[in-house]
Amino acid sequence: MDFGKVKNLHNIQFKLPPTPLFTQTQLQQAQVTNTTIYVGCPVWAHKAWVGTLYPAYAKEKDFLSYYAQQFNTIELNSTHYHIPDSATTQRWKQSVPTHFRFCPKLPQEISHRQLLTGETQALTQTFCQAMLELKPVLGMCFLQLPPTFSPTQFPLLLNFLDTFPADIPLAVEFRHPAWFKAGYFATIAQVLAEKQIATVITDVAGRRDVLHQYLSTSTAFIRFVGNALDPTDYQRIDEWVTCLSTWIHHGLENLYFFAHEPDNTLSPQLAHYFITQLNQRCGLQIPLPHLQAVNTQGNLF
Repeated sequence: MDFGKVKNLHNIQFKLPPTPLFTQTQLQQAQVTNTTIYVGCPVWAHKAWVGTLYPAYAKEKDFLSYYAQQFNTIELNSTHYHIPDSATTQRWKQSVPTHFRFCPKLPQEISHRQLLTGETQALTQTFCQAMLELKPVLGMCFLQLPPTFSPTQFPLLLNFLDTFPADIPLAVEFRHPAWFKAGYFATIAQVLAEKQIATVITDVAGRRDVLHQYLSTSTAFIRFVGNALDPTDYQRIDEWVTCLSTWIHHGLENLYFFAHEPDNTLSPQLAHYFITQLNQRCGLQIPLPHLQAVNTQGNLF
């Protein structure tokens, strides 16, 4: 993920902002006693994981199956570039257990090129029909608005959300800085709450404003972008675990947490640390991904 990427981490304030009263109210209204937790990565087709996350003999065609043995969700970014055909969605569905969840990103033709205009209705319908074929392993789809999509285009977003199928869970990621100024995001969160549409919270070094902490539903959809397992990655994870333990205690229904790293080679290690800390803090038993050490000539003797 290039959004919010920086070369120098010095002087960046990584501390999480406090949870808004709006979020506290949403969680209290949910009255949920058990949180369903999904943790995963942004990709599964990553050859660098062969021998670490995947067996040394793993073939590329089996990567999804091996991935689903380690994690219970995937941030499905491939749908941002291409809507899969029925044969593909059926193959995906057959490669994962029933507790697994795909979280597809809406096509860039809809969000970035056509900017949610009426011309995208047919394409949105095609996308949604394809995603429905993933049920029961369809999780939450997410709409990523481009950094140029500002509050002046809010009517376009409202119209799009009003026509989006209600039977497909949806979260929205905002990026233009103007959404987060002068308390405006509280209004946005209220509108999304009325439509039962979730927010995406992005934790990335170079854009701390998008770390808004507003939940418009009882689902938290978090995209965490690390920096090659820099010490600050672990510090930030620790803060998230503290925050999430409170959210879980107050009624969080679903958590989707996606671990990003540069080129994603180290994403499983980051996810492993997150799960370990969350298990310890909250008394949970989320299965840990099994990471194998890479054999090198230096450790063979």
